[in-house]
Amino acid sequence: MHPQGKVKIKWSAEFAYAIGLLVTDGCISSDGRHIDLTSKDKEQLVNFMQCLKIKNKIGAKIGYNGSPAWRVQFSDVNFYNFLYTIGLMPHKSKILKSIAVPSEYFFDFLRGHFDGDGTFYSYWDPRWKSSYMFYTVFMSASEKHVLWIREEIFQRIGIKGHVTITGKTPMYQVKYAKAESLKLLPKIYYNTQVVSLSRKRNKISAALAVEGYTLKT
Repeated sequence: MHPQGKVKIKWSAEFAYAIGLLVTDGCISSDGRHIDLTSKDKEQLVNFMQCLKIKNKIGAKIGYNGSPAWRVQFSDVNFYNFLYTIGLMPHKSKILKSIAVPSEYFFDFLRGHFDGDGTFYSYWDPRWKSSYMFYTVFMSASEKHVLWIREEIFQRIGIKGHVTITGKTPMYQVKYAKAESLKLLPKIYYNTQVVSLSRKRNKISAALAVEGYTLKT
């Protein structure tokens, strides 16, 4: 165990990725010490622990929609306090705003964010012959957080995306269509070694290959 707690608090590509997962699939409790990450993908939790260099039992649980899920929970007051200083808080879903991530690790954070709550989909558009479309999407129950994500991406690579709202319990999404995705995805998956959720990475690779694009995997 590190003197400061289970987690060594030092920014790196892996650390930023883990923070992205916590911002989306994670939570910090109201007791001032517990951190929790829940996912339907066990690989997500393995990646998370490897990035933070901690060992913890992965438990099974039932997700909010009744489907099976996996969970890691641990106590670390120092890490908890650190997460609070960078923008996380208990019951964060609708009130989350910006996250204080060093600029050089923003796209690593964004990859974790995408693996947590992002999605990618592709389809043949019937309106035009041989028109293949795909979208990269980031989402949150907090409009301010989605607008922050959009602005941070725009400031770095000049793509705007577009924001939509979906569902009875509003979920805000910033979507990037094909041309913008082709600028964004190489920033997120910038080499073959970056940690990521293989299910999503492989889905993107297969979709890009349809039109002869490649993703560094």
